[in-house]
Amino acid sequence: QVQLVESGGGLVHPGGSQRLSCAASRNIFGITVFSIKDLGWYRQAPGNQRELVAAISLDGSTNYTDHVKGRFTISRDNAKTMVYLQMNNLKPDDTAVYYCNTGPATDRYWGQGTQVTVSS
Repeated sequence: QVQLVESGGGLVHPGGSQRLSCAASRNIFGITVFSIKDLGWYRQAPGNQRELVAAISLDGSTNYTDHVKGRFTISRDNAKTMVYLQMNNLKPDDTAVYYCNTGPATDRYWGQGTQVTVSS
């Protein structure tokens, strides 16, 4: 089985930065997923649907939703089965629970997410 565990969330002031991490199971399943799948960071704000905010392919190419372009950076370390999201110049609208998953998402891989709250 593959488990994805997100961490790094918390309370941050507007304009601040936060780095999220996602660790996948270091078993054959997690290693396989990281070696063959595109990965993504998703978020869900209260009352909203979960949305994809950043994606990274196997070759390292990235895509971002317009809301975060220029502020967020996704990266991956396949050897460590880790994916990261560096978030800069955070805004209150970035407040949400952040999740990692494959891209497109795989239902059974959803974890608990990590809460990011941007507030003064």
